[in-house]
Amino acid sequence: MLSGKNILLGITGGIAAYKTTFLVRLLIKAGAQVKIVLTESASSFVSPLTLATLSKNPVLTNFAKEDDHSIDWNNHVELGLWADLIIIAPATANTLSKMANGNCDNLLLASYLSAKCPVYYAPAMDLDMYKHPSTKHSFERLESFGNIMIPATAGELASGLHGEGRMAEPEDIVTFISIHLASGLPLSGKKVLITAGPTYEAIDPVRFIGNHSSGKMGYELAKTAAGLGAEVVLVSGPSNQSLSNSRINLIKVVSANEMYDAAHQYFNEVDVAIAAAAVADYRPKTVANQKIKKSEDDLSIELIKNKDILFSLGELKINQFLVGFALETENELENAQKKLKKKNLDAIVLNSLNDDGAGFGKPTNKITFIDKNLTIKAFELKTKAEVAADIWGEIVNRIHA
Repeated sequence: MLSGKNILLGITGGIAAYKTTFLVRLLIKAGAQVKIVLTESASSFVSPLTLATLSKNPVLTNFAKEDDHSIDWNNHVELGLWADLIIIAPATANTLSKMANGNCDNLLLASYLSAKCPVYYAPAMDLDMYKHPSTKHSFERLESFGNIMIPATAGELASGLHGEGRMAEPEDIVTFISIHLASGLPLSGKKVLITAGPTYEAIDPVRFIGNHSSGKMGYELAKTAAGLGAEVVLVSGPSNQSLSNSRINLIKVVSANEMYDAAHQYFNEVDVAIAAAAVADYRPKTVANQKIKKSEDDLSIELIKNKDILFSLGELKINQFLVGFALETENELENAQKKLKKKNLDAIVLNSLNDDGAGFGKPTNKITFIDKNLTIKAFELKTKAEVAADIWGEIVNRIHA
């Protein structure tokens, strides 16, 4: 859920600030971009150099920044607008009170007051401070602003006492935020199966029958689904595409038979399945054990038909929303509608090799979305990431109708 997010991490002056080095590492590992603002007292507990090294961004403390030649300023408005979300950890009683009352005497508070994104805060203080009426009042005010508290836990405190007020551990902070972000998304709680890429059908240990599919469309569909809150199983043939998302379970296969087995393994568990892979229709009847040597004679290879993955899923379908792809070169709409009915699909995505910028190996695609009621919606040429968003928009509208 944090992949690609711009996160502004505010660190205030509590002993728990030392844990933020681990928090930064986890956020970066999750795929986020992290910028850090320290309050002046926080630098007594954690090194700005360490945080800058981990985040790969300068650590900011003051409004003004100076070098040998000039004085510039750190724009708190730009920081607030840059952030997709703000995390304040540790959040001391002092900072929480200022946030609740609109006091603005440092760069972190100015950035907080300028932000239009979700704000999460992880309180950290001694147990009596945590339970003090003024602190509870701050919590109530911040909740009324829509800020989200990551509750403190009970444990040994810096004072030597044992009780509530210990900042949540970095792993728990990341988990809390990920779950919270997913909870309001349209695919939250849904499981999705996507097939992607080509299949390679072996001729001998060296050669194979394949196609030019890059897998990019299927991978973009998986990334978009995860971003919408789904748990995704992506069954991919050979592809150079890459992923870094904990919500996507990548299953790598080579042949059509391997993809058939993997798709059937997961199909009964999912709510939505999209067959975006370019599966070979045929495979060699016999696969040579050794490399076939070149000769002066012509070489003939007998092909047999592969099992139809999409057709078989359509036969098994109970409550799943099943989507296929149709790449056509002639009678495009008619052929796509026939495939939609024959394979018992809920929708089909049509693209034509006659459209410039569409098809295999391209960064763009041009599609027409057709549902089982033969409602047709055509889209303009777009990047495959944008196409994935359009496809999921159509699916979400139908599964929530």
